Amino acid sequence: MHPLPPYAELLGLRTERGEDGALLWVMPFREEVVGRPGFLHGGAIAGLLEFAALGTLYEALGDGATAKPINVSVDFMRGGTDHDTFASAVVTRLGSRVANVEAHAWQQDRSKPIAAARMNLMVRRQKSSPTFVGEGDQAKPGGGVLPPL
Repeated sequence: MHPLPPYAELLGLRTERGEDGALLWVMPFREEVVGRPGFLHGGAIAGLLEFAALGTLYEALGDGATAKPINVSVDFMRGGTDHDTFASAVVTRLGSRVANVEAHAWQQDRSKPIAAARMNLMVRRQKSSPTFVGEGDQAKPGGGVLPPL
């Protein structure tokens, strides 16, 4: 994974893998993310959700791809308190030019999210050179090759 941008560093974000192998983003509770005393700032929560969504999308796209937000919607469901905050995302649609991603943030109980985001993103993939099927390779639908069985 690439180094995190300065805003992610300010938020203290780190990544880890969940039991299912999914990418999880973690934001520790600290002074830099406090809004009103004892509660997370809404911008910090939204930033965490954006990083979770983009990180999951970039993982699905692979190297060389870029994405730019078209639309972002964040729903705040309850106040974030003085606990670590977790976020994960799911790519709900990945087309050739547009991707839709949903992200959820929670603290102690994943079934009680504190916020959710939906993002529509314009996707630009790196143009790749044509792949040729060679001896021992197997063509897969949509082009490219699969390794020999």
